[in-house]
Amino acid sequence: MSTPSALLAVENLSVDFGGLHALSRVFLELRHQEVVGVIGPNGAGKTTLFNALCGLVAPSSGELTLDGKGHEWPKPDQLVDFGIARTLQGVALFPDLTVVENVMIGAHKFAQSGFISAAFGLSKDESKLRERAMLALERVYATGIAHRRADTLSYPDTKRVSIARALVTEPRILMLDEPAGGLGAEDIAWMNGLIHNLKLQCSVLLVEHHMDVVMSVCDRLYVLNFGEVIASGVAEKVRRDPAVIAAYLGAGVP
Repeated sequence: MSTPSALLAVENLSVDFGGLHALSRVFLELRHQEVVGVIGPNGAGKTTLFNALCGLVAPSSGELTLDGKGHEWPKPDQLVDFGIARTLQGVALFPDLTVVENVMIGAHKFAQSGFISAAFGLSKDESKLRERAMLALERVYATGIAHRRADTLSYPDTKRVSIARALVTEPRILMLDEPAGGLGAEDIAWMNGLIHNLKLQCSVLLVEHHMDVVMSVCDRLYVLNFGEVIASGVAEKVRRDPAVIAAYLGAGVP
């Protein structure tokens, strides 16, 4: 049962693909100004959980609560209205657009004259979108690359831009899908600091394989295995759970 103060709560979430039970009675809670991690081995159901929250897959059953009120599961075009934004494992930037133009596309909901015109600088409220995009880039310390083409960026910089594109909608819930994937040690340390800062402005739901990131930034964890939650709680407690060690972390964890 979710607590009354929860920003987001999921209960009894099940997703079936034909005869395959991708998720079974999954529960999860995200509170205000909190970073919650979802971990588990490959195929555990982490991406399916994210996709259900984003309306990309339809749950077979389950309840979704926001601010203590029950809601229908969202469709992708309703995420901004729900206050939810998500990054993807692949950054999916438009290579021939500048960084700021890529972030402006994330703000198209705020453009009165539509997505396409806003994306290509034809909107009468382009200046407002550009200002909003620059503020989002400032939050990820990327204003210095705002006018570079996306196809000239280093991989770590594309990660920052993808997060800015999510932040431009000013979400209450930011879903980060493997933000540290493909990064080196120095950039992972930078990403840890960014996530710590972000939770002062929004709650963060995180899927990540790098356990140093998970242990550094997450207030609580949920561990999935074969579509079921096998452990949940504060990070250090979950880290030492025998079921988690067996399923994911490995017997060598101290």
